[in-house]
Amino acid sequence: MLDYLYTSQYQMAGIVAISLGRISNKNTENYTHAVFMRFQRKEDLLKFYDNSFYLKVLKEHVTPYCHGMINVDFESEVEDDILPIFRKGEEFNFGVEFVLLIAFAQSAFGGPVEDALASLEKLTADFPSLIVQTTQGSNINPSSEEFSHGVVIRFRSLEAFEIFLSSAEYKMWSTKFEPFIRKKLPIHFSVDPVGKEIM
Repeated sequence: MLDYLYTSQYQMAGIVAISLGRISNKNTENYTHAVFMRFQRKEDLLKFYDNSFYLKVLKEHVTPYCHGMINVDFESEVEDDILPIFRKGEEFNFGVEFVLLIAFAQSAFGGPVEDALASLEKLTADFPSLIVQTTQGSNINPSSEEFSHGVVIRFRSLEAFEIFLSSAEYKMWSTKFEPFIRKKLPIHFSVDPVGKEIM
């Protein structure tokens, strides 16, 4: 399943990077696997969901073993450099992907939400020795409104991930904005080399 999902980037235009894996932490929703895909443009993302190759992969290699899935899409910018954009190079070969899905309370939209996301962006920028890349944004997927925002952080290693999550700075951020969060789903998975063969 993971190989077919990973190698889909070679079969469809618009996908610039994929990472995926088995979720390492227990979560209330009992999700077992996660996939992160980066698209060049929003138009590429919209075409992706209707792509016949992707639909075939879902039908034959995902859906038979899947009891539910959730999609969160968001727009974000990264450093204007070919390696960070395509998530290639030594820094991206290994590590831990941390995905944080957040449903902010309706009353928090505006100031508190903007403050929370800006604070998190600044916080992750303060840990370059632990973090390779951070992206975040509001969910633009109209068919999946369970979560209002998504954050994806690539850590250099499991140790780096654990240091960050146990840091006083991250704990302070979580405590400060907890009252504005209605629901959240934090998951992480190890990034291992996968998809060496094109299926």
